[in-house]
Amino acid sequence: MFLEIVSPEAILFSSEVDSVSVPGVNGEFQMLNNHAPVVSILKEGTVLIDVNSQSNIEDLNEKIIPSKEDAKILTLSINSGTLELNNNKLIILAD
Repeated sequence: MFLEIVSPEAILFSSEVDSVSVPGVNGEFQMLNNHAPVVSILKEGTVLIDVNSQSNIEDLNEKIIPSKEDAKILTLSINSGTLELNNNKLIILAD
């Protein structure tokens, strides 16, 4: 699945990923490849990006940090946001 994370200042992340977990307003949820289309509002929390089977991810934005437990899991803290997933393309608009 292709993930793009955009903030008001810049594009924070843009790459193929295996899965993404987000803090939805009704609870945390995870999206995998071929997930059904979804639109959701996000609350304050951490976005977890699994890049496990992907090749080297380079030039990460300073806001996206590799997890201490697993370097192939990237984290991004957000205050709020929205997301749309359709046809294996996930766009997160994050604050």
